[in-house]
Amino acid sequence: MKVFQIGAAGGVGRPLARLLTAGGDTVSGMYRAPGQVDAVRETGATPVVGDLVAETVDELAAKLAGHDAVVFSAGAHGTGPDQTTLIDGRGLEKAADAAVRAGVRTFVLVSVFPDAGRDRETNEGFEHYMRVKKTADVYLSGTDLDWLIVRPGTLRDGAATGRVTAGLAVEYGEVRRENVAAFIAAALHQPTLRRVIVELTDGDTPVADAAAHLAAGGGAWS
Repeated sequence: MKVFQIGAAGGVGRPLARLLTAGGDTVSGMYRAPGQVDAVRETGATPVVGDLVAETVDELAAKLAGHDAVVFSAGAHGTGPDQTTLIDGRGLEKAADAAVRAGVRTFVLVSVFPDAGRDRETNEGFEHYMRVKKTADVYLSGTDLDWLIVRPGTLRDGAATGRVTAGLAVEYGEVRRENVAAFIAAALHQPTLRRVIVELTDGDTPVADAAAHLAAGGGAWS
């Protein structure tokens, strides 16, 4: 499988690229800042310079052409509401439109768990982020792509356990970034696991089993 990653230098993107390339997939990793090129290359992915904000849909489509799947894990990462709108929101819309134009059918979006951050006092910037992410989910789900939206709980660092709780609706919790990457790697190779929203936290089920169970039409499995 040829996978194009948008957000390849991020906390989910890097371990995902390592897993995919180690499994024999070919990965193109898009990065924006010059300092990110080595981080992408060391995962085994081929670095591709790009800018979600500045580039047109046609320019993005030219990069995506020839790939089998797109994984979008890019984000503004707290750089302000305007950047959130441009990257998490409009950037996702442009990438989805580019995938359609390039003929890439499979599109995986890393979104956000609806309950994230509700255990603490939030600010307008956070609420704007949540609104933008929901609108992005709505946009992608309205396309004809074979999309998969993954809504992880609160993201944490730490080594992967390879075990998760995954389902159409699960109780809120934390999840290691590397476990999110492992689930996406497994889900990409389950072609029937498409056009569905999956909530994801750390748990007790091996990621491959969780992805296969959902692909077969099963509910949450912890």
